Amino acid sequence: MINPENFLEFIKNRRSIRSFQDKQVPDNEIQMILEAGRWAPSASNKQPWEFYVIRDKEILKEISKNAIYGRHIKRAPFAIAIIGKKTTSPNYYIQDTSLVSMTMMLMAWSLKIGTCWTGALNRKKVKLLLGLTENDYLLTVLPMGYIKGNIPKPTLRTALDQIKKEI
Repeated sequence: MINPENFLEFIKNRRSIRSFQDKQVPDNEIQMILEAGRWAPSASNKQPWEFYVIRDKEILKEISKNAIYGRHIKRAPFAIAIIGKKTTSPNYYIQDTSLVSMTMMLMAWSLKIGTCWTGALNRKKVKLLLGLTENDYLLTVLPMGYIKGNIPKPTLRTALDQIKKEI
């Protein structure tokens, strides 16, 4: 098992990265990120997901145009779209794919690969771009690549005693 203090420090040091080196990420590292996502927990172990690895620069540019705060997507060497399968787990596909995304983000960080959650997407247009169906839920597109420049400083967090409640 990993040392809990080291793991907590690892989580605290993770940052959202929007600037990427123009350098390809090896397939084995991409596979590790995907494998980490595959092992995320899911309700009743339904695993209601698919992962689209996007390397095509034109598609990345189009996704970037359809992401309000995602202009950086076009500069990523690749991105992973996380798709929830509504019919596989109608009540939990959003929660399950959210767990996948954080698991992938943590694995990427462990490999010194930066990524950033992309929430403000024109999901309808991006779904069309990716050839998704009505029963596919586009949770996010995670742009990924080696970090360019300095790692951002941590943002402030609300003190634990302000958000912790005991009953």
